[in-house]
Parts: sequence; C-alpha cells; structure tokens
Amino acid sequence: MMKSYFWVVLLLTGSACNQKTMQQSSESVNLLSRKTVRVFTTADSTSLRLTPTAQLTFAPFGQPFEDQACVFVDPSQQFQTLLGIGGALTDAAAETFAKLPAAKQTELLQAYFDPAKGIGYTLGRTNINSCDFSSDMYTYVKEGDFALASFDIGHDQKYKIPLIRKAIEAAGGKLPLFVSPWSPPAWMKDNNNMLQGGKLKPEAYQPWANYYVKFIQAYEKAGIPVWGLSVQNEPMAKQTWESCIYTAEEERDFVKNYLGPTLKKNGLSEKKLIAWDHNRDLLYQRASTYLSDPEAAKYIWGIGFHWYEIWNGGRQYENVKRVKESFPDKHLLLTEACNYPFSWQTFDQWQWGEQYGENMIHDFNNGAVAWTDWNILLDETGGPNHVKNFCFAPVHAKTKEGSLHYMNSYYYIGHFSKFIRPGARRIISSSSRAQLLTTAFLNPDGSIAVVVMNATREKIPYRMYLGNRAVELTSLPHSIATLIL
Repeated sequence: MMKSYFWVVLLLTGSACNQKTMQQSSESVNLLSRKTVRVFTTADSTSLRLTPTAQLTFAPFGQPFEDQACVFVDPSQQFQTLLGIGGALTDAAAETFAKLPAAKQTELLQAYFDPAKGIGYTLGRTNINSCDFSSDMYTYVKEGDFALASFDIGHDQKYKIPLIRKAIEAAGGKLPLFVSPWSPPAWMKDNNNMLQGGKLKPEAYQPWANYYVKFIQAYEKAGIPVWGLSVQNEPMAKQTWESCIYTAEEERDFVKNYLGPTLKKNGLSEKKLIAWDHNRDLLYQRASTYLSDPEAAKYIWGIGFHWYEIWNGGRQYENVKRVKESFPDKHLLLTEACNYPFSWQTFDQWQWGEQYGENMIHDFNNGAVAWTDWNILLDETGGPNHVKNFCFAPVHAKTKEGSLHYMNSYYYIGHFSKFIRPGARRIISSSSRAQLLTTAFLNPDGSIAVVVMNATREKIPYRMYLGNRAVELTSLPHSIATLIL
C-alpha cells in the first residue's frame, strides 16, 4: 500500500488595500469558518457510484512534509467561467428513446438533466442534416433548390425535436443547444455525395450560409432555442459517413465572407459561432489561422475540439492551453467525445470512465469553458448508425426488453456535471503527485467542488487541508471523488 498522504491545502490570502481585496479577505474568513466536507465517490470493484461516502469534520494539522502527496487549492486565483457540461441529442439517441417504455423515458431524462435525481446536464448539441448516428441520410431541401424554398424540418419532428423539448423541460426549462452540420446536401458538394468528404462548391457558399439561418429559425419556431452553432463537424476528416473538407483558410474565408455576415444580416449575430470542431492535434494551427484575421475573428465566439487525436499517438492537452494563452478572449470547449468500438463484452471495463475523468480534468485545467459528450443514449448495438460506426454512450438501452444500462462513464461525467454548475469559476488545484489528477471550481452559491481522480491500483490515504485544519480520508483504487466544501 502506498504510505504517502494526499493533502488539499486551501491558500487563502487577504488584504485591506482596496474594496476588492477586502471582499476577498471576507470570503477567506468564511471559507476558514467551514467545519465539514462532504465526499461523493465512484470506485472500481465496489458498488460506489456517485455515492455519499463521508461527511468529515476539520481538525488542526500542520505543515505537510515533502514525502506526503498534496493537492493545493487556491480560491484566490480564479480563471474561466463554466458554461456547462452535457451531451448530444442525435437522431440515434432520439430514435432509441422513442422505443423505451414511458417510465424508462422519465428515468433517462431525470438521470441526465435533473441535478438532484441525476447528473444535471446543462448543455446540448444536435446535428444539422443527417450524421453517422442517423438511421438514414437526409437533408431539409429538395435537390437543386439553391433558394431553399423547400426547406422543411419535418424529418426531425418525429423523434429528435420531441426528445430535445423533453430534455429542455427536464433541465428546468433552459438547456443551451448548439447545432453542427456533418455535410451540406450532396448537390452542393464537388463530389456530389454527402459521404466521403468532398468540398463545398463555390456557387453553394451563400446558399449554404443561408441554410444555417433557415435551420435556426425553423428550430426556434418549433420552440427550441439555439444558443450556438459550429461551422463544420470534423472539417479535416474524409469519412465513410457524412463529411465535408475545409482547409483552415477555406473555413476562415467561409466564416468571414459568408456565414458571419449572413448570421448578422438575419439578426442572429448573438448566436455563438464555434470554429474547428475537430481534434486537439491541429487545434493551434486552425485557431491561429482564423483568429489572426480580425475580419474572421470578430464573428468567432470560440474554438471547439474533439478527443480522437489519440489515434495519432496520444492526448494533446497542451494544445488547448496554447490556444488559450494566445487568444485569451476566445472560448474553448470540447464538443464531442466517445469510446469505441461498441461491445457488450467490454461494457464494464473501468477504462471507459477513466478516459472521461482524465480528459475532463486536463481540458478544464487548460482553459475549457464547456464539455459536451457525444450521444446521450444508444441501443444494444451501439447505434442506430447507418454506416455501422457503432460506439459507446454513457447509457445504453436494450430496446427489446425496455431496460437501461449505465456505464461507469456516466458516473465519471457526473462527478463534474452534478457538482460544478454553470457560472462556476475554475480555481487553482495543483497536485504534487502525477498519480492524482485534480481540478476545482468555485460555484455561484459559494461552494467549492474539488474533483480528485486516482487511476492507480493503490489505496491512498490522504488529508484535505483548509488553512491549518484538515480532514483525513482514503482514495480507493481506480476511483474518482468529488469533495464539497
């Protein structure tokens, strides 16, 4: 057993130099006066799943020693404000949801969107036109209709729009939603195919920009507010499913000359425009190309990224930090992540949840303001998916028996989304041991949520410090815990 200690020390500083520092000093006193810490744990080889495991009382302790593992949390140093954490309401999720009995539909909505009974998702994403996680290929216009006179979202009224409405209701009436296209209609592309990449034809640039406007207006008329949009899902991937290629310069110029001005002209400039929406590997090159051009940058709210660069050699978290360092006024958010390929034989492997915990901690610590998982629900095949690109979701349904099955990834995400709420400010949380990953946020209600992940096989006793007082507890092997102060 590892004999070291894990300490969380809250470094509280105050000054009477001005009103701001006086307020910080007062807040420090309030923090120091707190007496208890609540602990929620999820751990491998146990029944613990977001389970309350301790309520501890502080006692006096002294200086930590060098051979003791520590995490130093400093609420006087505050960084980005959290927008939200959530997932995608795709065709696949909606079609699977519709096959569930009413009681299971209610269970799923509460599990995701109710902060008390579930994990409190506060952000959503959905697809414009079909994507791989649709059971068919579709668009909203007839072939060759550059004027978009035939535009109709009737396809989405059957499954997707009803699910999104119910999700908004379950989330308390507010669920910021951003929308993303996988491909323009085939006749707008140079390969005349929604699949296999291809590029937007020059004569289709303006009609395609108009298409986003039509979609947003149609959804909002259907009672679904649209918070934002991304330019293109994975613009450097030639996929066997819906896809469309843009170089960095092509995406920049499309935003600058067509999409940005078109949104503004139609009174939609308040919609948050997200560029890139692909992996971390090319994140800096793409962001710097867009944002170094003032005429493009003025339309771009933020830069989205995915986590699939692991297939190119591993996670590249530092690229998120590099963009934040270079363009601090822009927002970074993970827009898609999932584990695959799907298999019931590997459903319970603990690695699936730990991948979420690791990625979320690093992305938040490097400046991300939001984190959006992929499908919220899939069926027993890891679909439906019209090109057989099956994957995992945090919750799967066995539609023939009407049952729901929760992966450990659902609980790992919940250690963030349930306890770190929109408007929270990230604060310093610095670990002295590589084996212990951590991040921390100061919530709008004044509570502090400290997430600690232990991906080792060791049981680690630790202390959490607040000023000169501490509580003692133990981090279980392959576990994640949220500590609420």
